[in-house]
Amino acid sequence: MASRSIKKKPCDSSPVKLKADPTAEEFAKLTWAIAHPARVQIVRLLIGREACVCGEIVDCLPLAQSTVSQHLKILKESGLIQGEVDGPKVCYCINQGQLERLKTLVAGL
Repeated sequence: MASRSIKKKPCDSSPVKLKADPTAEEFAKLTWAIAHPARVQIVRLLIGREACVCGEIVDCLPLAQSTVSQHLKILKESGLIQGEVDGPKVCYCINQGQLERLKTLVAGL
């Protein structure tokens, strides 16, 4: 198989003017929420379950309960997960609407 040489355009060093992007802040907030391996694992865990209490999440990760709670707080603030108080426990689940929104924003890159 003969290799073909692909001609590349020289790098354009002229200033770039970006269009206003009303989704940039939302996109940054959602991607920052999953920008840690533990939060990715939590999201994956919750995608596979209908709901999960904090203690069950802690049991699935090699992290202290306080660390998991902090990650859950970040995910909840982003809207990717929801938490409902059930007596002394908090039951977490994926917010399907926000997860779909994240997928749409990533696909639009």
